[in-house]
Order: sequence, then C-alpha cells, then structure tokens
Amino acid sequence: MEEQLMKRTIKLAVKAKGRTSPNPLVGAIIVNNGKIVGEGYHKKAGTPHAEVNALKEAGTKAKGSTVYVNLEPCSHFGKTSPCADALIKAGVKKVVVAMVDPNPKVAGRGIEKLRANGVEVEVGLLEAEAKALNKYFIKRQVTNIPYIIYKTAMTLDGKIATETGDSKWVTGSEARHRVHQLRDEVDGILVGINTVLQDDPQLNTRLPEGGENPVKIILDSYLKLPINSKVVTLNSKSDTIVFCNREVSKVKLKELTDAGVKAVPVSGSGEVKSELDWVLKWLANHGLNSILVEGGATIAASFVTEGFVDEIWWFIAPKLVGGSKAFSPIGDMGITKMEQAVPVEVVSTEVLGKDILIKGNIKRGENKPCLQV
Repeated sequence: MEEQLMKRTIKLAVKAKGRTSPNPLVGAIIVNNGKIVGEGYHKKAGTPHAEVNALKEAGTKAKGSTVYVNLEPCSHFGKTSPCADALIKAGVKKVVVAMVDPNPKVAGRGIEKLRANGVEVEVGLLEAEAKALNKYFIKRQVTNIPYIIYKTAMTLDGKIATETGDSKWVTGSEARHRVHQLRDEVDGILVGINTVLQDDPQLNTRLPEGGENPVKIILDSYLKLPINSKVVTLNSKSDTIVFCNREVSKVKLKELTDAGVKAVPVSGSGEVKSELDWVLKWLANHGLNSILVEGGATIAASFVTEGFVDEIWWFIAPKLVGGSKAFSPIGDMGITKMEQAVPVEVVSTEVLGKDILIKGNIKRGENKPCLQV
C-alpha cells in the first residue's frame, strides 16, 4: 500500500515536468485513517510547493495524518516558506520521504526539523524511482553542471546530412514530434555556430498543444551569429545566449545585445574541457538543470570526449545516403583502436513510425583531445 502511494506521488510530480526548473519535481499525498485527504504537486518555480498544495486540499484533516512525498520537505526560505514548517504547523503525525534533498540548503535539515518537532519520518521508500524522476535537478546540485542529453538523427549508414548539407528531414514526423516533446522538458538547447550558419534553426518547441521553449545556447567563439538568423529574430519567445571569446567586435556585440541576445565572454584556459566546463557551470549557476545538445559533429565530439554527456537520444531512419563527404553524427575523438571506443549502456529502444529511437547512458571515458568549438 505504501509503495502504491509513493508511486502516486511520483505520478503527480511528473505532471509538472519541464515547468519547475530550477526546482525539482515533487508530489505529495496526505492520508488520514486510510483515506487520501489531500494531494498536490509543485506546478512551477516560485509557486507553492507540493506539500503546501496538498495541505490546502486536506485542511483540518491533515492533523494526525501521514504524508507521502518523493523529496525531503524543504527547511529554508526561498521564494516560498519552508514546507517542513507548514507540515509541523498542520499537525501531521508522520512523513514518508523517498529521498533526501541533495540541495546543500536542505540536505537532511528538513528531516531533522520534522523529527525535532515530534514528527515521525521514514526515508528511502522507492528511492531509486525518486532519483530517476529528478535526475536533472540532482546532477546540477551535486556537480554544479546541468544534466546533458545529446540528440542526433542519422540514416542507417550513419549520415546526418548529405554532402551538400541538406538534412530535412532525416526522420519522419513521429520522431520529430518526440524531439519537440523533449525540448518542452529541458531547460536549454545548445548548438555550435556552424549549425546556425548551415541550417538557420529555430531551436524552439513546436507542439500542437503548445509547450515551453528552452533557452537557446550558441557556442560562437568569434561572434559570427547573423543578426537576421531565426535564433535572434525569434528571441522574444525564449532567451538566446551566445558564448564567445573576450576579443570580439564591439559593434557586432552591441548589435546582438540590442536585438535581445545575451553575449557571454568565456573565461577559460583556451583548452576545450576547461571552457566547456566554464560554460556549463555558468548555465547551472543561472538555474538551468538540463541541456539538450543538438550540435553537429564537432560539438558532439567535444561533449562526448570530455565526459560531459550523461544521456544520448539516437534516432535511426531506414534510409541510405552514402558518400564519403556526407556528414556523420560525431567528429574526430582521437580514437585509433576499438578498445578506446566510448561505451554506451542502452536503456531503451522505441519505434516511432518508420524510425527507431535508442536511449542510452554514456560511460565516462578518459580520452581528452583538444577540439575547437
């Protein structure tokens, strides 16, 4: 029974997927005398947390109840008051927590406060499921780097575009729809300047039911971004951030800034790993829990080789392009022997129309060739 209730809290939390960042996904259920008297979930950053919403629904029935929540109740003041305090004030008897909050501002303090005020607390029910639910949030809290997903789409013979650069479309409508569902969930989408120059992508979410646009992130060392590109002209629908060198044209910098683009000079040693690390930490510090990397071969090679990719979404279309000059998903990673290949743990496969989606987790490698981004 308790597992079913915790599964229900996780199901509640999922309702807000892609809406709560930089906060985690949280659901809460209040049970009294064997009956659910209140339910709630955190709907959006800055709004009441799951426990508060559940307490509001339960009202006076929360007194003497048991609360099920997939993440430790917060104990600090942020944009809202502490949930631990709200639970104590409501007079709940017991709180069942799936996992401890990795946020250093909480990290067990919520549990300690509850226990210190006479509330019984159990921790660890469906912990693995709770961690999987909030993998984006956990990654940023633990490493100060966003969770990175690399997505690509290729033909059976490993081509993402013809030798002329044409890539519309490798996959069918079902697969492309799935990509837009992912864009709706993540906080940012990252590409290199060559992708912008070649494809002039919109980098937004296009779902029939609407959706949230991710922050558009461009790696553009020399500030080549055209002022009339779609990532600039469509900037009103989401933020656009360009990471560049410190020595760029002041005229071009002002032109982009006036158009609403945020240009961020990168501080680093000039070595790829150092500069990517700086970029990702900057994004984490500005509240991004997750980044979808959709760049070309060079960007992909840099992120994979330097160990920044957590997960891959690999679409395969039943088509053949051929040709030695056609484009491939990943560029040079300095690998000369098969034993050096970066291993991938396949998590799932999914058929979408005529295409196949393979999801996997990257196993960290040690090769670190220096690549220009």
